[in-house]
Amino acid sequence: MDEVTSQSLLADHDPPPVQIINPGGASSFLLIGDHAGNRIPSRLGSLGLPDDELARHIGWDIGIAGLGEHLAGSLDATFIRQTYSRLAIDCNRDPAAADSIPEISDGTTVPANVGLSPGQRIARIAAIHRPYQSAIAAELKRRDQGGLGTILVSLHSFTPSFGGVDRPWQIGVLHDKGDPAFALRFLNALQHAGDIVVGDNAPYRMDSIDYTVPRHAYPARRPYVEIEIRQDLIGDPEGQTRWSAIVEAALTAACTHSQ
Repeated sequence: MDEVTSQSLLADHDPPPVQIINPGGASSFLLIGDHAGNRIPSRLGSLGLPDDELARHIGWDIGIAGLGEHLAGSLDATFIRQTYSRLAIDCNRDPAAADSIPEISDGTTVPANVGLSPGQRIARIAAIHRPYQSAIAAELKRRDQGGLGTILVSLHSFTPSFGGVDRPWQIGVLHDKGDPAFALRFLNALQHAGDIVVGDNAPYRMDSIDYTVPRHAYPARRPYVEIEIRQDLIGDPEGQTRWSAIVEAALTAACTHSQ
């Protein structure tokens, strides 16, 4: 599909690459979902994969769309979420990185991602990755110009088992450079919230692979937290409601303890 350009990758009937839930929300929290959707642009077909592969964790962060909408409503927060699958392009990776469009994900070869030309990669960046990152940047600029303090909250989920190893954590709190103080207070709030198995930079570490939080939070030393919730806990509406309340309580506590 060398003839597909950045202007034509998304057909007229394809949804926009970014959805903004509760725009203009009054909360200081700005929620983002790098992997909240698993749509595939119609011109890419199914990427050569069956539906069951696109529906599992390699295709998206299961449960995050619903969780983010719950939080947007209860907190009166804006939620900026990606529409398309991380297999089309991963919006939490540097677009120049080879793994931003993975040829293999958790042992599954993605046929439509193998041997892409530079033009094909540019088309996906321009149609999906750039608009999402630009939407976050524009909202932060709007808030900064209006004198509104913002705490960036990045929502993710993780598969309960990876590489044949079960993961005990129910929720993980990721943090690294910039100003991690809010993330550490959020971690502390969860650790004191009761019978919750919390990972400190687990099951993943925030590091140089991450793209969105480092891009939008580190340079301005903006408060942030990246949250990972186990997918079996938020795979249905009941779980999303329960964990939305847990996350909301910890976010609120982290703000209170900063006073």
